Amino acid sequence: MSELALLRTEGRIATLTMNRGEARNSMSLGLLEAMHSRVDELADTDCSVLVLTGAGKSFCAGMDLKAVVIEVSGDASLGEKLLTSLAELTMKIRSLPMVTVASVNGAAIGGGCGLSCVCDVTVSHKDAKVGFPEVDLGLCPAVIAPWVVAKMGAGRARMAMLMGGIMSGTRGHELGLIDYLAADREGLESLTTEIAERLASGGPKALAATKDLLNVIDGTVDPAMVLRGAKLSAGVLGTAEAQAVLMARLG
Repeated sequence: MSELALLRTEGRIATLTMNRGEARNSMSLGLLEAMHSRVDELADTDCSVLVLTGAGKSFCAGMDLKAVVIEVSGDASLGEKLLTSLAELTMKIRSLPMVTVASVNGAAIGGGCGLSCVCDVTVSHKDAKVGFPEVDLGLCPAVIAPWVVAKMGAGRARMAMLMGGIMSGTRGHELGLIDYLAADREGLESLTTEIAERLASGGPKALAATKDLLNVIDGTVDPAMVLRGAKLSAGVLGTAEAQAVLMARLG
């Protein structure tokens, strides 16, 4: 079993950790495959809460540029494979019967920030760096757009995704990207534990039923829309404009 994603359970609370800290938990195909496997394992637990976080100082820095720059990877299809895997992972996480909590311990950039939006509750700290800089890189954040809109609301999501750039945890909290904010990184763990334990005190069947209804009401459990976003993102990723910008960033 890959160690790129780690799963541990304690009582009714499970913790899924992206374990690629040396690469700021950027999303390689291997990391995404490991995440899929670990999420599948949750079916064999009695957990009613899942905490999603990252090893090291980052939550998730988005796509692994070495995997999506064709000149480096040598595989023009890898970007679409990665984005499709991410789209399928977001659907899988959103469809879990347990309540999901993103504990954003550090940078959550692009697809990594989108991954936090998939979760039911987002917790972070004031100095975290979050946001959607895709347009700055000549990319299209379509694969995560449904989740960002559901999290922030259409108007704020439109502003954040078109303006690009990075914002502080404090600003993310003001815009509705983050639900609960710790004063600093040191306080994040205790705040996450407090919230997870509060959620786990609810009835598992009641939590699952409520979450399922909310998913239907907000319309986010639509595989066609999410997969369409992945295809659109992949199309822009493969353009000469995007590839040139990404190659320059690697250099």
